[in-house]
This record gives sequence, structure tokens and C-alpha cells, in this order.
Amino acid sequence: MENQTTSQGVNPYQSPQAPVADAGEPGVKLELKQLLFSFEGRISRKPYWLNSVLIIVVCLVIIGILSMLGRVGMVLMVPVYVFYIWTLLALQVKRWHDRNKSGWWVLIALLPVAGPIWAFVEAGCLRGTEGSNNFGGDPTGLY
Repeated sequence: MENQTTSQGVNPYQSPQAPVADAGEPGVKLELKQLLFSFEGRISRKPYWLNSVLIIVVCLVIIGILSMLGRVGMVLMVPVYVFYIWTLLALQVKRWHDRNKSGWWVLIALLPVAGPIWAFVEAGCLRGTEGSNNFGGDPTGLY
């Protein structure tokens, strides 16, 4: 079949052309809200460690202050603990995604002795998948 074109030189039967992302192209830089509260995407080791340590220190300071307030402080600690657990889980899931593994791998840390060591080495020390993987583009160099 011949390539049919209109008077403007455009083939009406040609599929639309869209830019295709290169596999080596870095992923999208996450905003703070996405970084701390979303369970989607990937992050490299540097933002994982920086944000994790910052969250731990800030929450410990807040909990220390609230513990001096007695019962009122105990009640106010609940949202702090929820924030603490949620954000650290979100960061950890993104690290497992960077390793091209499901976020459910965070549960490996629940295994006695070997689990936390495995999670520390794989999510905290090893480089993520180079290039794009099942969870997005390579986050290296974004942060």
C-alpha cells in the first residue's frame, strides 16, 4: 500500500508521534511531599540517608519535649509517631523500588537478626538499578 498524504504533506493514517524517554534518562525529582508521604517512585542512597537521619533526629527532639508535658504530651506524641513511621516506611519503600524490588521487602526487617542486617545492606548500602526499572527512571544525580 502506498504512503498516502494530504495536500499539506501529512499522512492521516500515521500514528501520533510522542517523545519517548530514554532508558538512561534520570527520573523525575520528587517534591518534599512526594518524598516523605508517597510510596511510589525511587530514591538513591544519599536522599534516603539524609532524610531518614533528619526525620529521626527531629522526631526524637519533639518526643523529648512532649515527654516533659505529662499526659498532654503523651497524647500529642501519637501524631508524631504516625508521622515518624509513615515517612520512614515511604523512604524505605522507595529504596527497595530503586533496587527493582517490591516495597513489601520492607517486611524483611521483621525477621530476627538477619532481617535488619539484610535491609540495612541492601536498602542502605547497595546502589540501585542503573537506568530505568519497573518503578521509574534512575534517580542518581537528582538530589
